[in-house]
Amino acid sequence: MDKQPNFQIDAYHGVNPSVCDSSTFAFSDPQTMKATFEGDPTGCFLYARHSNPTTTALGQSLAAMEETEAAVITASGMSAITCALLQMCESGDEIVSSRTIYGGTYALFKNIFPRFGITVRFVDMTDHEAVKSAMTERTKAVFFEAVSNPLLDVVDLSAIGAIAHNGNAQMVVDNTFTPYILTPTKFGADVVIHSLTKYINGSSDCIAGAICGTREFCDALISVSSGMCMLLGPTLDPLRAASIHKNFGTLDLRMIQHSRNGMHIARYLSHAGMKVFYPGLEQNRHHKLMVSQMNSHYGFGGMLVLDLGEEATARQYMIRLSDAGVGIIAVSLGYHKTLMSNPGNSTSSEIPEKQRDQMGLTTGFVRMSMGLDQDIQDVAEKMESAWKAVSK
Repeated sequence: MDKQPNFQIDAYHGVNPSVCDSSTFAFSDPQTMKATFEGDPTGCFLYARHSNPTTTALGQSLAAMEETEAAVITASGMSAITCALLQMCESGDEIVSSRTIYGGTYALFKNIFPRFGITVRFVDMTDHEAVKSAMTERTKAVFFEAVSNPLLDVVDLSAIGAIAHNGNAQMVVDNTFTPYILTPTKFGADVVIHSLTKYINGSSDCIAGAICGTREFCDALISVSSGMCMLLGPTLDPLRAASIHKNFGTLDLRMIQHSRNGMHIARYLSHAGMKVFYPGLEQNRHHKLMVSQMNSHYGFGGMLVLDLGEEATARQYMIRLSDAGVGIIAVSLGYHKTLMSNPGNSTSSEIPEKQRDQMGLTTGFVRMSMGLDQDIQDVAEKMESAWKAVSK
């Protein structure tokens, strides 16, 4: 992005938006209350499950980042995905989804959505003919992660956007791995999803999500009669929203440092002979596509994957790195410390083994969310040393 979101000074002139710790709001008169519940866009707040000044302020900043008209804040990334797609789909409708997605999202699509009569077809999103073939007249959404979890596949946003829109479907992009790095709306995305838990908050102390889209779609999500966010109730507490909003102010700087560290480690370990998946490496099959889509100032991101071959080797490697103080064995990402996991046995374990094999995801993989370390060369040397020790 060329410019940062503007932070609004609130009515009390605080440099941070005020925390509105209220579940309900007063109306000036009964007629205004009636009109608001009938859907009149008066701008009034009515109930915190509908909206709250603090969460609204956070949503405005996220909408500015993703270049959308509005954003709705939710209590988790999973609730953001659920509400957005249920708002688009009804029984009998279909979704075309990438097969390489977070395991929880896969389980939602595979095991829960069919209970509502919604069919999800999983495809290789880098195979455009496969995406076209999966589309039908009942397809309402094409869903994928801009950079996939955990394989770091990069999707051609313009190409998939064209396929989706030619089929009268909406393109829904989970941009959790790449805030600021990619702006999917520039390439046709209709809705952008975030797990605020990760990079945007950056301190691994809360769960939250966001849905960024048109004003019309966001208003529909909080409709008192048919809005999925309003009626399913994934409401984020305003105290947490305020905390995330403060952390959001440093997101651009943090993403630059995460990316610098990710690139340094990827290059160093690749030169040392390790098998590294990272779109910033010139030999990576997605490198040119990533370069053509990214906001280059922010780098290629802090996520990388190491292929250690065997599960036992991957396990021993993570233990050595933990003992050396390089990182923490934990799921999630975007923390100031490096986090590492074995996705085949954790965040992708919900995906059946046969499907993981088709994706090329083995239990020998280690997913790394690189932290904000200043002495990244020391980290690189420790990672190489640990690899040499476990690969003897």
